[in-house]
Amino acid sequence: MTVHGFSPPHSHGGQPLQIAVVGRGFSGLMMAIALLKSVSQPFQLRMFDPQPIISGGQALATARSTEILNSRARDLSVSTGEPKDFTRWLQANADFRGAVSAAIPGFGQIFVPKSTFSDYVYQRFSEALAQRTDVSVQMSNEGVARIRLNDNGLFTLGLADGNEAVYDTVALATGYGLKAPEKHEQGFDTVLKGPSEATRHVVVMGNGLRAVDQVLQLRDGGFAGRITILSRRGFLPQPHTRMPADAVFPSQPMPSQLRNIVRFVRNACAEAEENGWSWQAAMNGLRKRARTLWASLPPSEKRQFNRHLRAIYDSHRNRLPADVHARLERELASGMTEMKRGTTLKRIPGGLVVRWAGQSTEEHFAADDVIDCRCLSPDLKDPVVADLLQAGLATTDELDLGLAVNPAGELLTPKGRPVGLFAIGPLGLGSLPDIDLVPEIVTQTYAAATLIDARSRPQLQAG
Repeated sequence: MTVHGFSPPHSHGGQPLQIAVVGRGFSGLMMAIALLKSVSQPFQLRMFDPQPIISGGQALATARSTEILNSRARDLSVSTGEPKDFTRWLQANADFRGAVSAAIPGFGQIFVPKSTFSDYVYQRFSEALAQRTDVSVQMSNEGVARIRLNDNGLFTLGLADGNEAVYDTVALATGYGLKAPEKHEQGFDTVLKGPSEATRHVVVMGNGLRAVDQVLQLRDGGFAGRITILSRRGFLPQPHTRMPADAVFPSQPMPSQLRNIVRFVRNACAEAEENGWSWQAAMNGLRKRARTLWASLPPSEKRQFNRHLRAIYDSHRNRLPADVHARLERELASGMTEMKRGTTLKRIPGGLVVRWAGQSTEEHFAADDVIDCRCLSPDLKDPVVADLLQAGLATTDELDLGLAVNPAGELLTPKGRPVGLFAIGPLGLGSLPDIDLVPEIVTQTYAAATLIDARSRPQLQAG
């Protein structure tokens, strides 16, 4: 047996691999952790992000300590081989351990502040780096302007300052885009602002977790005026069970048509409740099959799902901790916060132009402040992403919801072939349902890192 070196794209005459990760939020740091734990040979990692903050996620880093993650601690380990890693980390934190009620039977079932999880992610990144004396990591605040595939299989990154750098592989780990703007093009605020004393009515656009967080933050900040949650569909997040709901789901094959699938899922939820479980347990079981199910649907039924069922599905998969949901219900019952269904057409001085659900006419809806918390979608118009699409290094999924990727996050070309570029996390939402959730991102980063490691090692061939 003879050992043959694996030449392109990882041949530098014995030099370490050169890896670039674009983004330093949760997806970016998680990609770095997976690389540090999975790539066996020395490498140099450069992490690009114009934002100076390095954390467990930009959204997490800026979160108030009162913001609670909507996943239980047991589901948040950054190590695929150690599912209890995060709960052990919490137990080792004396301050946090002292603040948790002794009546709670286990740390795995609790919901923690986003800032706590951010601290955990960064500590695990620092520890993984300290254990790799053969790896160097450089943090760069320089923006990435373009990515090019060279004839030798390497990638050239064009930077915003005009310089260039060459890498063996590149991973886009930017969440929904390369830069989250503070305002959308329509001029809606997307960040929390403290309302002034003159503010009497605030509109929060959206109906997901971010919208609920915003409402409760306003109240925590002392705002006592009216709040309107304005949403096109009007489905607010449902509650988690107070105790963990293990996944249950019928074992028989699911129907092939969307209408029959919906009926099947409803029956599964009803059956779960009849047997003493919960609909949440059935939805947890459905999520384990969601990726295969999505891939099996024809484009027409995927479009139908996005039009009519996506909002319902999201409200049941992205759930609120029971205590937070109870607080939201009390807030709505008070009459000072209400939900309205309607489509926002534009922002105007003093409020919005809205078309209410079931009506064809447009109306002015007065508001002192408007905060946009609508669900994000991958930014396919970002210059770097658009350039990749134009160059044929990437393509969109069949519904143009995001970039087409395989389960490891490799970008697929229009011919369906990977070229060694990766898009980690929400950029691949159209291909991989639920890839915006922590457990799925963790699994994907390790799959990507394992693939990078396998391609970089010498290949054994008979000879």
